[in-house]
Amino acid sequence: MDKVKYWLNLADEDMSVARLLMDGKKYLQAGFFCHLTAEKAIKAVISSKSDEIPPKIHDLKVLARQGGISGDLTEGQFSLLERLNPLQIEARYPEYKSEIVTTLSAGICQEIYDETEAFLCWIKQRLDK
Repeated sequence: MDKVKYWLNLADEDMSVARLLMDGKKYLQAGFFCHLTAEKAIKAVISSKSDEIPPKIHDLKVLARQGGISGDLTEGQFSLLERLNPLQIEARYPEYKSEIVTTLSAGICQEIYDETEAFLCWIKQRLDK
């Protein structure tokens, strides 16, 4: 399996897990998996342009710059990356959980989920996979 497909398959799996978490009303965790989806989708873009392994960082805006797509993002896509960035903190730094969870509701998480799904589709179209 080539490296681009590898990252896209991981992104698809994370999107599926996000759906399960949304259905189970686990909104913080669903948001985290949406972040993972976007991160892996962008790492697929990075992999398509270089033989190097994508950097082991989680900041979506930095990754988008490294992937050369930050200038192509719509305002909505850029906003999505800004919304997703704090959600990766919960798994790595649980002391921030209570602060982040107060910003989430079923409606907000559904928006994030839908926008993440659309972002993944956009990345796939760009990569023509």
